[in-house]
Amino acid sequence: MSNGRLAGKKALVTGADTGIGREIALEFARQGADVVLHASHHKDSADAAAAEIQAMGRKALVVEADFNDLQQATGLAEKAIAFLGSVNCLVNNAGITFNSPFLKIQPEYFDRLFNVNFRGPFFLTQKIVENMVRHGGGAICNLSSIHGLQGAPEHSAYAATKGAIIASTRALGVELAHRGVRVNAIAPGWVTVENYFKVIPGFSEEQAKKDAYNAVPAARYGVPVDVARLAAFLCGDEATFMVGQTIVLDGGTTSLMSLISDFRGESQAKFGVEYLTKK
Repeated sequence: MSNGRLAGKKALVTGADTGIGREIALEFARQGADVVLHASHHKDSADAAAAEIQAMGRKALVVEADFNDLQQATGLAEKAIAFLGSVNCLVNNAGITFNSPFLKIQPEYFDRLFNVNFRGPFFLTQKIVENMVRHGGGAICNLSSIHGLQGAPEHSAYAATKGAIIASTRALGVELAHRGVRVNAIAPGWVTVENYFKVIPGFSEEQAKKDAYNAVPAARYGVPVDVARLAAFLCGDEATFMVGQTIVLDGGTTSLMSLISDFRGESQAKFGVEYLTKK
């Protein structure tokens, strides 16, 4: 652990009670960091992850906070700093997904999405950056989504929050770099997490593997550790020249032209051949 990529780092990972955030917290500990895990809904799961981290010889603390309440979001920053002494790695992973036809979106749903996905993390980050600047700098990794880059029906409000994260990452990156604080983001594609099995009717791992093979150029869906390893890199010293970037981690999903229906076989259409062979 003492020789890991994040040896000696002090990290706060939000939304660390399930899925991607939980795996990020565990990976940071594997790489040598002490970790504060934010729990929003599943404290038992976060407690179990914290126990794993402590078994690795690292410090760990679970803090509950509802990001729909701004005081709880900023209070999380204060508790993390108090426990760790300072924070030099922040992963803003906490977020909620909500889909609805545009004409049916209610203001209270819109407000909650922006509070949890953007407003709460924004002001939490402000508190953490104040601490980072006083203690020699640090690194921030924001979790966006390919929804912030491409359109999907019934995701207009959710996509807006993820687009805001990308724009904020870019702006904060250039504003804070000279003060020793690096800001970057990850935009994951299809990463299967526990919630898929709860909210998608008939979702199964077997069918998901088949669907991903046909739809994703990498021939598989992503798993939380894919994101966790990239987050560890972005917060580590090997990425010190990377500033304000959003790294797309989607197995090639957004690189694939949507008009292409079969990207594995050789195309039977021969565009332009007549020009190449014309004499």
